[in-house]
Amino acid sequence: MFKKILIAEDHEMGSLSVQKTLEDLNIPKVDYVYYCDDALAKVQKALRENDPYDLLITDLSFEEDHYTQNIKDGQELIQKVREIQPALKVIVFSGQHKSGIIDSLFKNYHINGYVRKARNDSKELKKSIASVFINENYLSTDLKQEVKKFNNYEFSAYDITVVTLLSKGVLQKNIPDHLLEKGIKYSLSSVEKKLNSLKEDLEVTSNEQLVAFCKDIGII
Repeated sequence: MFKKILIAEDHEMGSLSVQKTLEDLNIPKVDYVYYCDDALAKVQKALRENDPYDLLITDLSFEEDHYTQNIKDGQELIQKVREIQPALKVIVFSGQHKSGIIDSLFKNYHINGYVRKARNDSKELKKSIASVFINENYLSTDLKQEVKKFNNYEFSAYDITVVTLLSKGVLQKNIPDHLLEKGIKYSLSSVEKKLNSLKEDLEVTSNEQLVAFCKDIGII
């Protein structure tokens, strides 16, 4: 099992939940920080002392307070940590549930696990730590279906542009004119076919539901 873990979590209750989980797993060395800058400093110091961390567990959102921070959120922290210790295992423990963001964290930031803060999150966190330890990526059970649905449909730049225009209140009949302003030439019938195809693939019945779904998964 992991010997040395760093926790970056700005809420005390979140830290207590993680702390209880790690106590149950008998992790010998666990450090806690409330700020991303402090987390990066800890990783840097551990590397200098040739005693690196095995695992980073971090939230994504960190509230601003009177302490000025250079690193504003968990995504930026992961990126900075990856630059100096690429092999460090990373589990995100967050209330964020947007499939597009979670998918991006695995694909672009190469995280090893994602656990959503929710009921039974301690059990999920234990499972994630055990899985990541044996080099298996882990995603909370309650999020697998949504991320799978997201991955089953590959959104093109055109798809995102059309849905974004709808989200801004542009009427469907006026979308071709707005696309033309961006140098994209599509007829109204092509736009209608695209929207109908999106709704069928994503199993929604209206443009409003399509916009809501795309906002929920974080692509617009």
